[in-house]
Amino acid sequence: MHILAIETTCDETAAAVIAEDRSVLSSAIASQEEVHVRFQGVVPELAARSHLEKITPIIGQAIEEAGIDPVADLEAIAVATEPGLPGSLMVGLAAAKALCVAWRKPLIAINHIQAHVYACQLGRAKSIFPCAGFVVSGGHTNLYHCKSANNWSYLGGTIDDAVGEAFDKVGVMLGLPYPGGPELSRLAEAGDPKAYDLPRPLLSDKSTLNMSFSGLKTAVRYKLVGTGKQDFSQLELDDATRANVAASFQQAAVDVVVGKAMMALEQTGLKRLCVGGGVAANSMLRFRLQEMAAKQAAELIVAPLELCTDNAAMGAIAWEKVESGDYADMDIDIQPGLLRGE
Repeated sequence: MHILAIETTCDETAAAVIAEDRSVLSSAIASQEEVHVRFQGVVPELAARSHLEKITPIIGQAIEEAGIDPVADLEAIAVATEPGLPGSLMVGLAAAKALCVAWRKPLIAINHIQAHVYACQLGRAKSIFPCAGFVVSGGHTNLYHCKSANNWSYLGGTIDDAVGEAFDKVGVMLGLPYPGGPELSRLAEAGDPKAYDLPRPLLSDKSTLNMSFSGLKTAVRYKLVGTGKQDFSQLELDDATRANVAASFQQAAVDVVVGKAMMALEQTGLKRLCVGGGVAANSMLRFRLQEMAAKQAAELIVAPLELCTDNAAMGAIAWEKVESGDYADMDIDIQPGLLRGE
């Protein structure tokens, strides 16, 4: 039997068919970059409208590529219901409920953040649990104590901007194409990470696993234009300066993420760190995490590159709920906000 997983938490419309052994039979994704590029960031209303246009063909593509009969071969239909953009979440949930009724299948509610960590499980025979789970993305930067696939406790996270958002916004300051995070990382390779002295907010505070990236982002702005309101489109920077700013920012952001990951392992006594989310694709972050894990004698598992950004294949976590009988009621609603107490 198989599960159809649907993902519409932000600006990717995705569906996947996943077998009981967690093998991914198909994974279809429709990006919305062309919709949001002119705004240099995701516009929630436009994201929801784009999901409405793409959700049916994407689900159809996933079913077709998997070569299954949805009525005969599906065990259940899973959908991410939290956290995320309200309008985007509603589109995915409505589609999932409609298919459950049409095909007479049970519904499974997925936590998007937990699914990002579970992406580390795919392709591995041995369970990744227990572990410290770290999601680093454009919308989330959160640490969890993952006792099992269904037993999580919140350890700490950003109190303002997500690290991925900071990457994207600094990319805008440097005039990089949207989304700016990957472009900034490529630019940083040519820069000097010690060129600019930037803050590492909360890094030295060992009493908390919380993080902050808003002040770091603002510090970059002050380095570039001072405290005024100068338009970045009028800013003229030579290539060396842009590369040095990118390298210095990336160094500071990675220092915070790696430092807090190390604290999480020390405070929990765990010896396994699982990292997912779009920023987990950053090569410098991966290298630094490997160094840290080696020093801590801990196992590091980072999600495969193709599963770092939003996708439905990570919805394989739904099989854990099937095995524990954790099905959702059909009157379930979305939960856009992050529940830090769980």
